[in-house]
Amino acid sequence: MPKVGITETVLRDAHQSLIATRMKIDDMLPILEKLDSVGYHSLEAWGGATFDACLRFLDEDPWERLRKIRSKTKTKLQMLLRGQNILAYKNFADDVVEYFVQKSIANGIDILRIFDALNDARNIETAIKACKKEGGHAQGTVCYTISPVHNLQHFVNDAKQLVEMGSDSICIKDMAGLLTPYAAFELVKAIKENVKVPVQLHTHYTSGVGSMTYLKAIEAGVDVVDCAISPMALGTSQPATEPLVATLKNTPFDTGLDLGLLSEIAEYFRPIKDKYLESGLLDVKVMGVDVNALIYQVPGGMLSNLVSQLKQSNAVDKYEEVLKEVPRVREDFGYPPLVTPTSQIVGTQAVLNVLMGERYKMVPKESKALVKGEYGKTPAPIPAEITNKILGDEEPITCRPADLLSPELDGIRDQMKEYLEQEEDVLSYALFPQVAENFFKLRQAGKYGIDSNMVDYKDKVHPV
Repeated sequence: MPKVGITETVLRDAHQSLIATRMKIDDMLPILEKLDSVGYHSLEAWGGATFDACLRFLDEDPWERLRKIRSKTKTKLQMLLRGQNILAYKNFADDVVEYFVQKSIANGIDILRIFDALNDARNIETAIKACKKEGGHAQGTVCYTISPVHNLQHFVNDAKQLVEMGSDSICIKDMAGLLTPYAAFELVKAIKENVKVPVQLHTHYTSGVGSMTYLKAIEAGVDVVDCAISPMALGTSQPATEPLVATLKNTPFDTGLDLGLLSEIAEYFRPIKDKYLESGLLDVKVMGVDVNALIYQVPGGMLSNLVSQLKQSNAVDKYEEVLKEVPRVREDFGYPPLVTPTSQIVGTQAVLNVLMGERYKMVPKESKALVKGEYGKTPAPIPAEITNKILGDEEPITCRPADLLSPELDGIRDQMKEYLEQEEDVLSYALFPQVAENFFKLRQAGKYGIDSNMVDYKDKVHPV
């Protein structure tokens, strides 16, 4: 039986989950060579919210961050890509998706984990094809959730479809920490029996069952699991790397990783964690177990979002009522998995339904877009009475949403040409126009500059 691989998330999802993606590249650089020597399956180092956070909060060029990490590592680098949304919250035209994937791989990414919030494979296919064209590893993703329509066969069908589209591996993405140990065993076993590619499991420790879930998934044959080095693990982050390595040692699943080396890496990150704790970016509340994630089947971040919205309306006393409304809205909206952006859409609509005293009296444009089909096909059909109430005479769309978009790249390049210093700037502007423009102005003012020594990974260029 092959050894279990570990993807280390400390450079991306661990700090995205615990400190709102605020870890700077300067905190990463001194430990990269040691991380590289561990023998991880991969280092998750880019994508998700890191791109936005670099530009918006850290005055860093995300592309330069990637090149710097690549220059110090030979371990495979992995990123999270939101399918047709890329790293933002709306659909982009195919030419933008293709160019972004091309540049990601040219700058050093090896594995692209590609997901869609609705598990609509049509929103993943363009990115998979682009990744394969560039010689990257395309990891198709099945977002795990619980609902009357989500069963083993549903997830197996999703996985099979992604493999048929060209996925080199499958990731089961349990973004809310809902996957319990014995359910994980059954799910991994079912997918492994039906697809002939490696299967990876990603979870969060929010509900407290993550490490046990990994153990049962490993017994069922999962190939790789996502972990975080212990100072940046647990809570809303991933299960810790070192305890799992110790647990599997001298078993058929032995990872082969050196606990002594991992301990040295943990020592490096402890004071960094303390620094973010003292600054207030790391809230001790996110380090505990939130059993509400299992009771209400919603991500921990979504629960805190609901509290925040209710506080703004002086209606915290309505919290229980809103929690009961969330599953009703989710049912009305076709049982979408609760992950960005669907978790925000469902949560906000539930709050409005309670505060207005009438369901769907006020409907934000995002709710309307979801019901209309602008995000893709929902797992279950949306009931006609909900569609009629929210859309009125408007017809839902049934095609792939990006089919309605014309090529965008040339127009975007023209809009931002005064700021262009590297070809990747076009993509930064495409994803976050205002945030990128502010960053470019800082750069032009001499407050920030591209590091000319870090351009070795930009030589793979061809027109899209």
